[in-house]
Amino acid sequence: MTPKRADQDTRVVLLESAEKIFANKGYAGVGINEVLGSVGVPKGSFYHYFTSKDAFGEAVLRYYFEHYLVEMDQIMGDTGLTWAERLMAYWDNWHATQSLDECQGRCLAVKLGAEVADMSEPMREALKTGTTAVIDRLEKALQGGAADGSLKLTGEARATAQSLYELWLGASVMAKVNRNLQSMESATLITRQLLGL
Repeated sequence: MTPKRADQDTRVVLLESAEKIFANKGYAGVGINEVLGSVGVPKGSFYHYFTSKDAFGEAVLRYYFEHYLVEMDQIMGDTGLTWAERLMAYWDNWHATQSLDECQGRCLAVKLGAEVADMSEPMREALKTGTTAVIDRLEKALQGGAADGSLKLTGEARATAQSLYELWLGASVMAKVNRNLQSMESATLITRQLLGL
């Protein structure tokens, strides 16, 4: 059991390190040696865990979304708040995390989406699966808010969830470009208007 646990720990350490480095530098600009060196894992060990850099990139994205969705579920699961309040808490959290490091943020969907979508089909699929799961949760929250009367939904919940997610992704990209939070402030305002808050 102990060797298996050690293997799992090393794999997790590699994924966590790569997540941070990719969020800062992107995918193409990072070599495997940089990730391995950051955690002191020998290069030969890498192929024990991953067959290629692309397989590693896919695993990093799946690992990222697994944890992102847990955090999102915690925010959306706060039954002491209305669904509208939960949604705004989610967007407030997004705003805060994307404001880090001079608006460089930590969202891999923002950082890697355009970069890897044409480069690696497995990585594109991992992004698609992860972002679809986010939109599923937004749709559920919008339906909940319409049911409890805490927000006004003028269109279909799915289309609104998709549009809001795209709005915030775009706002995050523009925050990076402009190195300020104006796009995030606009996204918050538009979100509140769309939800009748």
